[in-house]
Amino acid sequence: MEMKIEEYLAQGGVLTSPANVPPRYRAELMKLMASFVDSELAGAAGFADVINAGPGIKERIAAARIVLEKTDHADKVLRVMGEFGVDTARYANHHPWTARLARDADIGAVRGDHDMRLAVFNYPLDGWGDAVVMNLLMGRAVVAQLADMQMVSYQPLAEAFRAVAPVELRHAELAEEGLDRLVSEGQGAALQASVAYWWPRVAASFGQGDPARFDQLRAMGLRHASRGELFSRWQAEAGAALSRVGLNAA
Repeated sequence: MEMKIEEYLAQGGVLTSPANVPPRYRAELMKLMASFVDSELAGAAGFADVINAGPGIKERIAAARIVLEKTDHADKVLRVMGEFGVDTARYANHHPWTARLARDADIGAVRGDHDMRLAVFNYPLDGWGDAVVMNLLMGRAVVAQLADMQMVSYQPLAEAFRAVAPVELRHAELAEEGLDRLVSEGQGAALQASVAYWWPRVAASFGQGDPARFDQLRAMGLRHASRGELFSRWQAEAGAALSRVGLNAA
């Protein structure tokens, strides 16, 4: 007797083509991809605005490279979305990637109504040091999330995530190097204030945790580690990175 596709996925099976993707799986897969693409494009757009605030040529080159690579990561996943019929050219130009809320806004984990970016990408950066803090904390969050996303059951997407993961890790490492330099120049107090601002906002990007929904996504092979496991990993790794440069987790 032929195995149902739901049973196949629940037992660790993988899918390789839009042709054999069931409707509910497709909807969740598209949501996952859109969130990643929109977050990368919004993140790149925000960071592009602070490139020229970099204190030196080396820092500006690093920032420009991060913008380039995040845009490239969005393109890799957007190409997978294109196989499902998404108009990729229109998609990239359709949303206001630079749109931001007021600095003192507090929307928790709620996404805006303009695209599927994580809530944290609705907040504005406040100068170079603040951007580097955000890049470190969110970079570590992306690394934690990608550890799980690389195992997603849609093989072409898993391959895309595996390609971007080491580059995203390098972004977090560059941010740590940048923070170390800024702290050594006496900017620790301002940077600690930025940590206090960004820590809860990045933490909210892990969601509230819905056991029933997690079980559904795990059965489809679209999630493996729980929200709590990923959040704990981020707390430990981001906290350790801050400690190495003389800052404290909020």
